[in-house]
Amino acid sequence: MAEAPKANPPKPKLASGLKRLFTFAAPYKRGFFFAIFMSIILAVLTPLRPYLIQLSVDKYISNSLLQGLITVSIIQLVALLLESGLRFWFLYRISWLGQSVVNDMRKITFRKILFQNIGFYDRTPIGTLTTRTINDIEAVNDVFSEGIISIMADLLTIISIMIVMFITDWKLTLVCLIPFPLLIVATYYFKESVNKSFQRVRNAVAALNAFVQEHITGIYIVQAFAAESREMGKFRNINKEHRNANIKAIFAYSVFFPIVEIILALSMGLLVWYGAGRMLHYEVTPGIVIAFVMYLNLLFRPLRMMADKFNVLQMGMIASERVFTVLDSEENLKGNGEYHPQQIAGKVEFKDVHFSYNPGVPVLKGVSFEIPAGKTMAVVGHTGAGKTSIISILNRLYEIESGKILIDDRELQDYDVYSLREHIGIVLQDVFLFSGTIYENITLRNSNIPLSKVEEVCKLLDIHDFIQRLPGGYNFNVMERGNTLSQGQRQLLSFARALLYNPSILILDEATSSVDSESEQLIQKAIDTLIQGRTSIVIAHRLSTIRKADQIIVMDKGRITERGNHQSLMASQGEYYKLYTAVEKEKEKML
Repeated sequence: MAEAPKANPPKPKLASGLKRLFTFAAPYKRGFFFAIFMSIILAVLTPLRPYLIQLSVDKYISNSLLQGLITVSIIQLVALLLESGLRFWFLYRISWLGQSVVNDMRKITFRKILFQNIGFYDRTPIGTLTTRTINDIEAVNDVFSEGIISIMADLLTIISIMIVMFITDWKLTLVCLIPFPLLIVATYYFKESVNKSFQRVRNAVAALNAFVQEHITGIYIVQAFAAESREMGKFRNINKEHRNANIKAIFAYSVFFPIVEIILALSMGLLVWYGAGRMLHYEVTPGIVIAFVMYLNLLFRPLRMMADKFNVLQMGMIASERVFTVLDSEENLKGNGEYHPQQIAGKVEFKDVHFSYNPGVPVLKGVSFEIPAGKTMAVVGHTGAGKTSIISILNRLYEIESGKILIDDRELQDYDVYSLREHIGIVLQDVFLFSGTIYENITLRNSNIPLSKVEEVCKLLDIHDFIQRLPGGYNFNVMERGNTLSQGQRQLLSFARALLYNPSILILDEATSSVDSESEQLIQKAIDTLIQGRTSIVIAHRLSTIRKADQIIVMDKGRITERGNHQSLMASQGEYYKLYTAVEKEKEKML
């Protein structure tokens, strides 16, 4: 679901937001303080060249002192090179600082996203998380490279220039600054206008990312239902909002910068008018007037960009607040245990387990069962009965509301969940393959697993020959989501992925429902061999695949209504009997 644009989100408190943001800069505090020191040096050096020009005109040119003029010119050249070099190093260091903070924040944010409970993704669009991890964190870079340090450097430069101007001639300085109230008013309105536009732009970017990601992922459905034109219309509206927000910001820039130039021209006019009059009365020298022309240009250069930098700082803070929202999410795993078993037997027990995805809407209602180690339990029932929820909470992808889940007679909360999941192999109906080779997908890019081990597992599953027939064999690139393979082939690879790690508990969730009969026979043959000695939980749409299960439970509306083996359940002619006979009749019709 695309994230709807929000109108004027509340501005974060600048002081508190900066304080938290600068905790990420703590490892680079030496670079931060060095950048501040450099800004002070640059502020002192900036008025030096105009002063040297004033000195050249009034002392050496007017008195025809060629040697002194050459000396001052060399000093000016050295000062120019020194200032340019220091400014380059200053800009490089603040950009380096910003990118270092961005690098750390992005790693921390992505780690936070990786370790969130699955319920977090049920409510958060993937495109929005992409925006938070990439676009918003990149905007944080501007807080350092164009924000707080750069603003501080500009303020120091302005103060330094104005001090020199007042020392040189305070009357001329005051006359030149007469148009400044106009600049302050123009800057205020520009800042407010651009700030609102930037907020709209950020919201529109998030909406665009969410919409595009969702629709590219679901392109098959869009095209299958001939919804291209309708979805294109929705995209046009979101894209139009993004365009309009940018145009409004561009309009503000287009108005503000000419106004600044007009105000600068007014200051220059006042300088020429008042300065020339005083020159005629020998109250100021030509060198001072020329120096003031340079001072005004140097003064207006940071003033011209000050409002823009404040907006950049504000938008960087808004972006950082959005990132902090992700970092502050409390939907990560709570109460992780410390038990790290090297091996587990695989006994599984549910005791009066209650669970719901949303409060007040129960999914499992007092579910209790026990699977002895090495045995197979099948779970059947209609869609929505709660079958998949059982395996989701066994993996601690979701937290239960009440009851107990035990593995090898120890409560699930006692286990380190990441260690526990290493002992659980799972095959889902909807197989997800990453961009990369077959070898990388089976091993999940675990370089410690040799190709020979992968081949051994694939031979057990009878899929080694089919892989070898592909161009490149195990180096065949499956592309994004495995689109270059059939559904059956993707399912077989997911079996190899699950079984490669030799799990003690094997979970098959509708693992054969989307494959053809030939692939199903290959999988069933492998299952019959590989579930020996493993605790297995099988959720199956094709009931013929679970006839050999040691125990079968029938789910209905979150409760267990029947349990037993295939023979006993058929003999009782209850719900399982009805489900099984209905499936068999469907098979007969298809034949």
